[in-house]
Amino acid sequence: MARSTFPRDRFDDLPADSGRVGAHRAENPHLRGWVVFLWAAVATVVLIVVGIFGTLVVSGRISFGSEPVPTPTIAPTTPAVIDPSYSVVVLNGTPDEGLSGNLRDQIIAAGWAADTVQTGDSDTTDFATTTIYYLRPDDEQAARGLADAIGGADVAQSDFLQPTDDPNTPDDESAEKRLIVVIGLDRAATQPTATPTP
Repeated sequence: MARSTFPRDRFDDLPADSGRVGAHRAENPHLRGWVVFLWAAVATVVLIVVGIFGTLVVSGRISFGSEPVPTPTIAPTTPAVIDPSYSVVVLNGTPDEGLSGNLRDQIIAAGWAADTVQTGDSDTTDFATTTIYYLRPDDEQAARGLADAIGGADVAQSDFLQPTDDPNTPDDESAEKRLIVVIGLDRAATQPTATPTP
């Protein structure tokens, strides 16, 4: 065996029982790959759960704390009051003749004086639903009372009952308490039917 020509150094004096023989080897790279995959899978699941939870919070499906539950509010209805101190104008808004006279008799029977109930024809003959119009908010009770007296009708506030600015109109006439009933096709004996197209 040939002798080494290298000079001696401190590594030549290692004891024989040091226990280290051969080169140091790194850990198995396959095992490290599974650990990385496991951590990536856990991180993915956590991100998905956080994303779903965040979406539910933002959309309002999940809320923190106790939010007050909205309670439904019931709009107060104006009570019906039969008030014969109002004058009544009955207009026929249908093609049937005699409806305004019949309704006038019904109103008089409910307590109105005969000279306070007038009849006439509306500008239209295809008015859909019988409606009682009133002017001021204070008149709504009387309008509802009249609606009950004639067996039911819609009630609506209308601007066409506003007093005119005509200086010839007496003040007592513009302040008169008046209700206008327009009879609709819902009270007509013969309601118009659509003609079939050829």
